[in-house]
Amino acid sequence: MDILIQYFENISAAHRSMILFGGLTLFLLIESGLPLFHFKNNKWKHLGLNLFFTFTTILINFFLAFLLISSCAYVSANDIGLLNFIDLPIGLYAIIGVMLMDFISAWLAHFVFHKIKFLWQFHIIHHTDKTVDASTANRHHPGESVLRFAFTCLAIWVVGTPIWMLMIYQASSAFLSQFNHSNIKMPKLLDEVLVLFICTPNMHRVHHHYRQPYSDSNYGNIFSIWDRIFGTFKSVDNKKLKYGLDTHINDSEVESIWNLLKIPFATYRPEIKYNKEDKL
Repeated sequence: MDILIQYFENISAAHRSMILFGGLTLFLLIESGLPLFHFKNNKWKHLGLNLFFTFTTILINFFLAFLLISSCAYVSANDIGLLNFIDLPIGLYAIIGVMLMDFISAWLAHFVFHKIKFLWQFHIIHHTDKTVDASTANRHHPGESVLRFAFTCLAIWVVGTPIWMLMIYQASSAFLSQFNHSNIKMPKLLDEVLVLFICTPNMHRVHHHYRQPYSDSNYGNIFSIWDRIFGTFKSVDNKKLKYGLDTHINDSEVESIWNLLKIPFATYRPEIKYNKEDKL
């Protein structure tokens, strides 16, 4: 455990990039051989669009990283945060810390982005992807990236996160997000075992169905426990899903970088009401 802590405490930018793009490459390769859906879109155009948003997120995280690093240093030096009130074996300390970071920085942030109109306007870009795959994990408006950064800072202060734990969390979050967005056909037994602990593609795909209430479920990123605790877990036959967002369904709007960048500043489009309930 000491070796792991030392590695992540001093992890280089190059190694962090390898985790991000290595995971993306791995899952894109797997889903190309074992896809659930056979999309007819231009895969390279789709990948290019999502990579644009990936790089904007990387740039934002790079320029704001000093806030995370200084926050970790301050809470560690001054014994601030929940973890500093309990004495645990280092392994359990790490697991609980990463779980709490996942709850605040990922699950809670995601839930709030769906419930507050101003935040939802930015999060729309993520949901407009009509061919969800591993690259969708990084499809976030730059404004959302900044706002999510604020949630990560909040999590550090609440949890009392040391720098090595933050790096473990961020690496796990990036890798698992690409995994649970991937277009991989999962063996049923494997999915049933994994979803007891982590968010799998079969679980998270439901969140990308084009209509509510399915898009208001399965908010988790690393651990599936949070959706089970808060009653937002849904299990659905993935083959019945339709990706995208019913309020922003036109290709011209959701396949243009410029149009996607403008969405948060456009007029809010209210939820579409249907005469017949959509049951999958």
